Parts: sequence; structure tokens; C-alpha cells
Amino acid sequence: MKKTNQKYQPSKIEPKWQKFWETKKLYEAEDYSKKPKKYILIEFPYPSGEGLHVGHVRSYAALDAVARKKRLEDKNVLFPIGWDAFGLPTENYALKTGVHPEKATAKNVANFKKQLQSLGLSFDWSREINTTDPEYYQWTQWIFLKLFEKGLAYQAEIPINWCPSCKIGLANEEVVGGACERCGTPAAKKTLKQWMLKITKYAGRLIDDLAKVDFPERVKAQQKNWIGRSKGTEIIFQIPNTKYQIQVFTTRTDTLFGTTAVVLAPEHTLAEKLITPKYQKEAKNYIEKALAKSDFERENLAKEKTGVFCGSYAINPANGEKLPIWIADYVLCDYGTGAIMCVPAHDQRDFEFAKKFNLPIKQVISPDGKEEKNLKAAFVANGVLINSEEFSGHYSEEAKKQITSWLEKRGLAKSQIHYKLRDWVFSRQHYWGEPIPIIHCPKCGAVPVPEKDLPIKLPYLEKYQPTGTGESPLAQATDWLNTKCPKCGGSAKRETDTMPNWAGSNWYFLRYLNPKNNKVLADSAKIKYWMPVDWYNGGYEHTTLHLLYSRFIYKFLFDIGVVPDTEPYARRTSHGIILAQDGRKMSKSFGNVINPDEIVKEFGADTLRLYEMFLGPFDQAITWSTDGVKGVCRFLEKTWKLVLETETKAVKTNPKISSALQKLNLKIDQDLEKTKFNTIVAAFMEFVNLVNENKQQITKKDLEKFLILLSPFAPHLAEELWSRFGHKNSIFEESWPVAGKKLIKTDQLTIIIQINGKLRDKLEVAADATEKDVVELAQNSDKIKKWLSGHKIQKTIFVPNKLINFVI
Repeated sequence: MKKTNQKYQPSKIEPKWQKFWETKKLYEAEDYSKKPKKYILIEFPYPSGEGLHVGHVRSYAALDAVARKKRLEDKNVLFPIGWDAFGLPTENYALKTGVHPEKATAKNVANFKKQLQSLGLSFDWSREINTTDPEYYQWTQWIFLKLFEKGLAYQAEIPINWCPSCKIGLANEEVVGGACERCGTPAAKKTLKQWMLKITKYAGRLIDDLAKVDFPERVKAQQKNWIGRSKGTEIIFQIPNTKYQIQVFTTRTDTLFGTTAVVLAPEHTLAEKLITPKYQKEAKNYIEKALAKSDFERENLAKEKTGVFCGSYAINPANGEKLPIWIADYVLCDYGTGAIMCVPAHDQRDFEFAKKFNLPIKQVISPDGKEEKNLKAAFVANGVLINSEEFSGHYSEEAKKQITSWLEKRGLAKSQIHYKLRDWVFSRQHYWGEPIPIIHCPKCGAVPVPEKDLPIKLPYLEKYQPTGTGESPLAQATDWLNTKCPKCGGSAKRETDTMPNWAGSNWYFLRYLNPKNNKVLADSAKIKYWMPVDWYNGGYEHTTLHLLYSRFIYKFLFDIGVVPDTEPYARRTSHGIILAQDGRKMSKSFGNVINPDEIVKEFGADTLRLYEMFLGPFDQAITWSTDGVKGVCRFLEKTWKLVLETETKAVKTNPKISSALQKLNLKIDQDLEKTKFNTIVAAFMEFVNLVNENKQQITKKDLEKFLILLSPFAPHLAEELWSRFGHKNSIFEESWPVAGKKLIKTDQLTIIIQINGKLRDKLEVAADATEKDVVELAQNSDKIKKWLSGHKIQKTIFVPNKLINFVI
């Protein structure tokens, strides 16, 4: 290649190659190819009004490198893209700007698409989807109908999390730190008739099937903790002189004899029924105030305990003692049965509650079998039972089984598995979402819309502001609202609540397989060919939202024969967020948001992509640095100059460079699978520095191999330089080099140092170190100096590349 002074100008070369790739359709996946398939997936973006941000780029650039490398390895790669466009963010944007959500979505999608294309990402745009497209959400509605048909979608009037600002109900998973996940307003409680999905029916499978998938351990742990499986005992506490009994779930039957009260959640079905006349006013007033609090407020361990005695008593099935029944907001109906046995000596919350209301504190577990007077805190560990009649002296684990068995024989208990997971609140009282395909008939009740009538299109409303009444704005669309019952033909009304913004993202990865099919959700043969997703990357924050929901829906689709497996994702990785230069989360209110368009314009897409991979460990939060961007740009400029200015007349391979190139090849192969993108970029930098030191000794063949290795990470630059070598075909039509491990020489060796045949130290030396070098380094080791002190070396035994032994 001739020497040239031409500058690296990404603004000129990048659009050229983006157009070239699009024209050649290089990235379109082939259904039923004989090549091994690889389905690479990113969480599709929500096209908000603010546009793409640099946080998106981190995930997209990394997975794009994976997809490009897999194609070079002759894999049939599906790397699709679409838009998760229904839901609150667009509606809130519309309310703020006055632009209708439909128009805002179209504008935002166009902007996002332009931004993504400017990054040169190798998406298969032929499979583009949009959750607001009726041809798409027809199948979201179809899934709902199937859930309804199987009894997994139902309506219930329940107390739900309510966002006073967004004026909608929230699922438990959408309340973060006691606040609305979208707007940050503290959540309240409100009783509304809601559509629910029975995700609880799948709770056990959602935990057990985590053993089948390659997810990060912390992701698995988050899902397990959220689902919250507990194996324990359900105990019956009879209420004398009534038809009522209270069921309490506990994992600590060994503490039963220490129960000094029974405490009900304010929303427990028996709470108001057990209030005696004397306590009516006080207790009902307490329940009303408690139900207005959010679960976060009630669960706050630091808050002072509150409660009220209802006037009734229950019988302890272990010893017949009468136990006062209290109502307290620290007990939640979402957990267990909504009732607890209060054991102050062995539960810290109960301890604080008992101290507040002067309840007895009775110790029944002890670390050494001896009772401790005046407990300062609850003893919550296992131990030896005391004050527990015939079970005293037994250890906790043994006593749990014995007491459970003893109660079961008397019909007062049964072993149970409980889950913390609650059914999913699926309806929303806002406009911009999928209409729920149900018709309400005064005669027939809730009637499903016939499948032939799908999709039920969302009507265009000029006024779409949330009502705050518990009714969706769709209730105002009278022409759309009023219809005929499909069952009896009588006058009926459509359901006016819409689906949550998670509805369309539960199954989107399946629609990519067959996006234009108007007969089925996706062709079964295509599902069988492409599923499961081989590698799915997304944010940790979606672990108990999208990731959990989509696993549930996929299992349901498996149960009805739509998909061939029980898990949608074979592998899941997650990336950390990008913080602003001030160390805070990027936010318009902080004025610290980095717009990727500006970086692409000034430094180029390859610089931005490579920089975000180089920032730090992929799964950790990292801080943006403009100086770091400049550093990566300088590296690409150096690479550009190196390739264009190096005289490639060398015909003999330089062993040092050849070995380094093999090492680089192997490192990419290994580190890419481990998401160690930052170490790969560092290795590229080291190699370029090495070649710069040996410019006259690199062959054209080695330079071309280097460009192929670089191409998944800096595709525009690699493609341009490849063409300047005279190649007419795309670099992405080449084959990925196979690293020859035998040719790789390690720069450093570990030498064992022995004294009289016994290991005394280890030494790192250069691979080409001589015996003289090793002897000198070994004798200068502090450890070896100590052993040689006062001794004369009789003989030195040196085994090259392995050990040195001093005989004294």
C-alpha cells in the first residue's frame, strides 16, 4: 500500500459503508439455513421523545460485535430490532408537549431509527416490528384471550398500588422504593376492579427452570427472591364461639409455644368481622388509615410499629392458650396468608410490636437450652427448645418436623409451600396501550371478543388525559365503547382499561421470526428453527419486570402448544448503566445527558462504539469521560495511519508479530464469550503499539487478518481499509481466523525455585530469559536470600522454562 497523508475522517467513510451494507442486505437472516443458527437479541428500545442516549449504545455496540463475529464464523445470525412503543412514557410526553401519542410515536421511532442507523449496527431491518402496530398487537390481544380461556386472566376488586401523578394502577414490580417506577411519585393504595394474570400458578416452574438457563447468578437470585418460595406449615388457630378460624403460614413451627398474639393484615378478610362492638370505632379507623399506605411504608423496618386490638381471641393449637387478635399494618396480605403468629422472643418485628403494646415475650428457643431473662432483642437463630412442653430439649430442625407432624395428626396443620409473588395487575387506566379484548354484557358478563374480530383497534381520541376516577379515557369514546355482545347479541360495552406497557414486550422476540404473518403469531416451523434465543442482553433493572413476565408468558405458550420449549432465553447477560461525568445518573433535570449524535458527529460511530466497550467491565456501572472518548479516537487514528503508511513489502512473517496476532485472535475468542469487551479493546491497542515498533516487518496478510479481527468492533474503519487493499467484496463476507494455539508464545514464564529440591519461591521471567538471567533474578529474591543466607551453593540445576534448583 502506498504511503498517504490522508486523515481519518469518519464523517465521510461511515455513511458510505452504512449505505453499502444496506444495499447488499448483508445482515438479513435466512430462515432454515443449513448453517448453525445464532439468535442474538437486545431489549428493543422504548422510543421516547428524548431520543437515543449513550446508555443504549453500550448494549447495542457490544451485542453487534457478537453478531458480526458469529457471522464471520459462518453462523446464520438473527439480530433483529423493533420498537416497544405503547405505554406511559409516550403518553406523559404527549400530555407535556400537546402532541398526540400516535404522532409522537411515529416521530420518535423515525428519530430513533435514524440514530441507530448512524451507528452502523448490523440489525436485520427487514424484520422491524412496532408494538403499536395493529398487525402486531392483534397477537398481544390473542395471547390475552388464550389466558382468559384457560382461566389465567380474571377480574378482581383489590387494593392496588396507585400512582397519584400518572393516575393509574401499578403492579408490585413497578413500585421501586415505594414510588412509581416511571415518574417517581410515592405510590398510594386504592381499591379498584382490575384485570389480573395468574402468574402465581407458574411460580414454582419460574424458580425450578432457572436451572436450565445460563443467567448471571445475581439475576437468578433476584428472580428467586422476588418469587419468594418458602416451605413451611399452615397452622389453624380456632376462634372460640364463632365459625371462624385463622390460618397462619410459618417456617418456624419450633416457636409455636412462644406465640403471645395473632396479628392480621388490615385487608385480611376476617379483620373487620372479628372486631367486637367495644373496639369498632378505633379498629375501623385504623384499618382505613392503614389501607391508604403503600406497601413500602408498611414494610419499612425502621418505622415505629402501629396496631389495634380487635377485641377477639384465638386459641393456640399447641397449648390451648387464648391469644389476643390484633390488626397491624406491618403484616401484609401479599405474604403468606395475611395473618401471623406473633412470637416476640424470636422475631424482631414482633419483638418491637410487643414492646410497644406490652404483649408478653415468651422465650422458647435458646442457644444453650437455658432461658435468658430480660431479652434485649429477639433471638432469631435455631437452637434448643425450652418452655415447649414435651418438645423442650429438642433442636429446632428436629422440633419443626415433630411439631408439624403432631399438629397434622390432629387436623390443625398441613405442610405447605408459599410464594411471595402475587398475581400480576394487568390493567391500566390510561389511553396509550393495547385495548383489552373483552366485552361486558349485562346478561352474559365478561365475554371474550371472537378471534376473527381481532385486532380491537385503539380509537383515536383528542382528549386522552387520565381521568383519575379509576376509568380509562376510552370510556369517553362512545362510538367505540358501545357494541353488541358476541354471545347473546344484546347491547354491551367494551373493556376500557388498556394493557400495561409490558404486554407487548412479553413475546416480541417471537414476532421477529415471522413479522408479516397475519394468520398466526408466528409460523411453528420458524419458531422451532430459531428458538430459544441464544444470547439475550438487557438491563438488570428488568430482572423482576420484563424478564420475569416474558418467561411466564413463554411457559404459558408452551402449555398451549405454540412454542416447543419452556424457556425463551438460553443465555442472558446484563450491562451496567453509564453515569454522567459528575457520577450521577444521566437526567435532563441534572443537565448532564450525553447525546450520542454529538459524539458521532465529532468523533465517529466507531469511536463511540469502541469507547463504550472499553469503558470498564460490561456488567458494572461506569462513568462517562469525554477525555476517554478522545483517547479511543486517537487509537483509531493511529490504526488508520499504521495500515495506510506501513510498507507491506515484507514477505517473511515476523515471529513476534505473528505470535502477538495469534494471541489477539485467541483473546477475542475467549473474552467475547465472557463479555470482557474492555480487555479486547485494550489488546487491540497493545497490538497496534507493537506493530508500530516493527513497521517494516508486518506482512499484508497479517494486516488483513488484523482488520478482520477488528471489524466486529470498528466496522466502518475496517471496511474502508479492507477496500483500500483492493478487495471488492465486504470484509464481512470473509471468514473469522482460527487461532492456532501452538503458534502462541507466552511473553512471561513462571519458573519454580527450589532449595535442595523443595519449593521455596516462584519467579516470573521473560520467555527468552537465559539461565544466567534466571539465576541472577532467583538469587535476588528476598525469600531465596533468606534460605541461602549462611550457605554455599554446591550445585545449580536449571531446567529451561520450568525450574531452577539450588543444592546447598
